[in-house]
Amino acid sequence: MRVRVGHEISIRVTQPTPLICMVAPEVSRHRDFIGPEMVSTNPHVPIHNYYDRYNNICRRIVAPAGDFTLRGDVTLQDSGDWDEVNPAAQELRAEDLPDEVMGFLTASRYVESDLVSQEAWDLFGNVTPGWTRVQTVVDHVNGLLTFDYGTASVYRTAAGARQGGIGVCRDFAHLALAYLRALNIPARYVNGYVGDIGVPKVDAPMDFAAWTEVYLSGKWYTFDPRNNERRIGRVVVARGHDAADVPLMNSFGAHELTGFTVWCHPVDEQGSELDGMLFGK
Repeated sequence: MRVRVGHEISIRVTQPTPLICMVAPEVSRHRDFIGPEMVSTNPHVPIHNYYDRYNNICRRIVAPAGDFTLRGDVTLQDSGDWDEVNPAAQELRAEDLPDEVMGFLTASRYVESDLVSQEAWDLFGNVTPGWTRVQTVVDHVNGLLTFDYGTASVYRTAAGARQGGIGVCRDFAHLALAYLRALNIPARYVNGYVGDIGVPKVDAPMDFAAWTEVYLSGKWYTFDPRNNERRIGRVVVARGHDAADVPLMNSFGAHELTGFTVWCHPVDEQGSELDGMLFGK
């Protein structure tokens, strides 16, 4: 299956403004590109790429004063498989975890696992460890929070989302991460593309999505607290402790967002869009 993903983000700035943008598909998916990613800016400016500590692709740009647009577009070959399910996957004891995942047990800017620790153990401490417990956490968060795109806030943390009972996909992810880390289960934040492939289309504009990856039985598994269902054709952009690590656009100066378009849909060999439901089970 071929999946086309991309974005067009427009801003207005009053003076030349440095930007760091994290919008490119992760490095491991580049082998799946049907052709090169088409990246452009209007007006044209140089783009310099580097990799952060999580190996995410970061694009450095200086937007000139006035209106500025960043666009990226690429088609990938995808397996067409649903997110992996492994009910036999087990939690590992903290002392048995590899060094590189230990950092994903700690609290962070938006994930106050220390503040929800007692609640996490009260709610989930007696649940069967492993896949069942993780899925129970995700079910709980999905049922606890109400999705409302209009309430998006850069100030809302996991504890704030729990208290208010409302949020967007990043808040669902943050709260799930807080509970999981409190239970000594490594979990990380993921940002990327998720289209309505194999599921009913949602009558709402496309956006970048946030979900989680959880470390069980020696590998990372995808869990999606917002949708709470397996999906086809996810394309990861970036990973980190929380949303603070993976901003789509980090602006070193004031800017006004004037346009925002995201796409993620299956296409045929000629590039024509297909109905995502064609790939449903």
